[in-house]
Amino acid sequence: MGKEKFHKSQHWGFCNNVAMLVAEDKPGIGGEPLPGQKLKPEYSVFPKGMGSDAPAWVAFDKQVLSFDAYFEEEVPDKNQELYRIRHCKIYFYLEDDTIQVIEPQVKNSGITQGTIVRRHRIPLPPPHEDQFYTIDHFNINIEVILYARKYKIIDCDQFTKNFLRKMGVRLNPPADRPDDPYTKERQKILETMKPLRPYERIDTLKQFLEHDGQVLRFFCVWDDPESMFHDPRELVLHYYLSDDTIDIKEIIPVNSGRDAVPLFLRRDKLPKYAPTGLYQPGTITSRTVLNVFGKLVGNRGRYILDNRKTGAVHQEFYRDSDLKIGAVINVWGRKIILCDCDEFTKEYYRTKYGIEDFTPVAYKAPPPPKPEKTFPPYTGFGSEEDSLCSCMSLLLKPPQKDFKKFMEKDRSGMESNILRFLAKLVTDSPIDKDRKFIISYFLSDDTISIFEQVQQNTGILGGKFLERGRIKKPGQELFKSEPSEYFKAQDLFVGARVCFHGHNFLLVDADEYTFNYMEKHANEFSMADIGIILKKLKDTAEPRSREIRQVFAAADPERSKVIEYEPFRNLIASITDGAFSEHEIITLGRYYSVREEYEMDLHFLLAVAQEQLKKNSFENFEQLSAVFLYNDREKCGALPHEMCRTICKSFKLPLADDDLQALLTMFGDDHKQVEYKKFVDGLNWRENQIPAFQTIKVKP
Repeated sequence: MGKEKFHKSQHWGFCNNVAMLVAEDKPGIGGEPLPGQKLKPEYSVFPKGMGSDAPAWVAFDKQVLSFDAYFEEEVPDKNQELYRIRHCKIYFYLEDDTIQVIEPQVKNSGITQGTIVRRHRIPLPPPHEDQFYTIDHFNINIEVILYARKYKIIDCDQFTKNFLRKMGVRLNPPADRPDDPYTKERQKILETMKPLRPYERIDTLKQFLEHDGQVLRFFCVWDDPESMFHDPRELVLHYYLSDDTIDIKEIIPVNSGRDAVPLFLRRDKLPKYAPTGLYQPGTITSRTVLNVFGKLVGNRGRYILDNRKTGAVHQEFYRDSDLKIGAVINVWGRKIILCDCDEFTKEYYRTKYGIEDFTPVAYKAPPPPKPEKTFPPYTGFGSEEDSLCSCMSLLLKPPQKDFKKFMEKDRSGMESNILRFLAKLVTDSPIDKDRKFIISYFLSDDTISIFEQVQQNTGILGGKFLERGRIKKPGQELFKSEPSEYFKAQDLFVGARVCFHGHNFLLVDADEYTFNYMEKHANEFSMADIGIILKKLKDTAEPRSREIRQVFAAADPERSKVIEYEPFRNLIASITDGAFSEHEIITLGRYYSVREEYEMDLHFLLAVAQEQLKKNSFENFEQLSAVFLYNDREKCGALPHEMCRTICKSFKLPLADDDLQALLTMFGDDHKQVEYKKFVDGLNWRENQIPAFQTIKVKP
């Protein structure tokens, strides 16, 4: 073996009866120190019973002791200073006993400052270099040696003082903070130096911070006398409150023939004119000088700065107080009139100067009224809307349809949005008197179609009588410039007489959906507005109230307070003397009618259900029957109502819950047992399809 070098902190010992070198700090058996042995802690030791039992890197995370210190640095080969006093900060991190030394930056020091010692554990000076600095080595008014440099600790912050007191450290009184002799000498020299003129500082930062982004805007006019037509030039003046500058932009009309320049006046302070005109270049300067000798000495002058600014010329600029409506400002020789301002500017002057009168100055004549656009008369080719579009623009476009109305009023589920009326011809012909027609009004596009009901042994073929389309009202000129008027939904009601292409129709009845729709939208249909009808009836029937009571009593001999519709209708017609239309009388009768409860038509429900199943392509009828049969343990052909509903929901039948409940009730008995075989057969649109039919309206 080669030669070994032994550290002085090591000695001979025994481990498992084998002699070997061990360290001096190795404890004896059981961790107990040997006689005369002093253990050296590797990290700071904190008293027990204080704080939590967490480790130091958790308990003291982000906790740092801060000490104020300084050190002296020799300056060789310089007569002005022999040494320097450099102040610094010593940071002791409690979590891992690391130390960091930082020197604050000093302006114009010429020394590289910042981190002097990076953060790490620093060993003690020799002969204890095998140990590290801990919290026990720090106090106020002591010296510490970090890598052969002596630091004098003079003070610490309040947190450090409190922490050291809790640790049981008796703090020394703070030391004085010495000054650097060279820095002190330089400060004396700077204080004795006097400038030729006191430094004048104009602080505009406050004005900028308070009014940044705030701009006053005035609408101005400039009557250019040199222009050919002497037309006024419209301008917009912006006054920036942040720095009292002004810029002006010109509003160039369309096809004016003028060049479009970005700015009429670039942003800058706008000076007021002097009494003698503009100042010559060099008249206004930041400093003034005095010629001491004039031209006495060889035509050469001697100049010194004028501290009193004798003969200095002060130039005035436009401020916000100079700008108001009606004022005339001089913009480099151009007289500009301020005519109006925006709302922010009015509020600014109202708040700061208390001005309330902001009457604008009229600077131009009101624009002439636009001539009414006239269109040539309709030629008869195509529709009126299509012909009108050819007059609106050079590029031909089809007429725009009301798409929003189409989406709102188009057919949606059970809402057909179609008003159907029963009508007959108004004619003296005995053959045409008995003909019946169905007039359908489509709310989505205001079109009308007419179908004639088929009647046996009349000799007239029924079917389509009039193709669906918009119908013009009679009595209008064909070739005219104005658009024609078409029949609207408000023109159709029971009792109305309408003329469609020369055929006079009398609307004698309507279906239930039409009555309900018109009553629901009573604000659009005055004939179905019960409020208007009652007010109208009150004005008419109030003088004859006694006669009306007698007629009602005669029509109700049994005192049941209920009469038939026909006597009621005849009474209202006789009272109003024809002032009420048939539709208004029906609306009044429906409002006061006693509606009898009736069972919903089973065939109608099945037709609606089959339509929904067909639209959603539901064909799992065999599986549905098999599930019903499986749940029928007694094989009686009937299941409880709720069980059938649950099975239908599991198959996700595309039926509304109300319709499903009604169908199950129709096929059930008094004990709420549903005959599921008949129920499934009724829904099977493949084998037992139910044709669509029209419902018959029950008169009130």
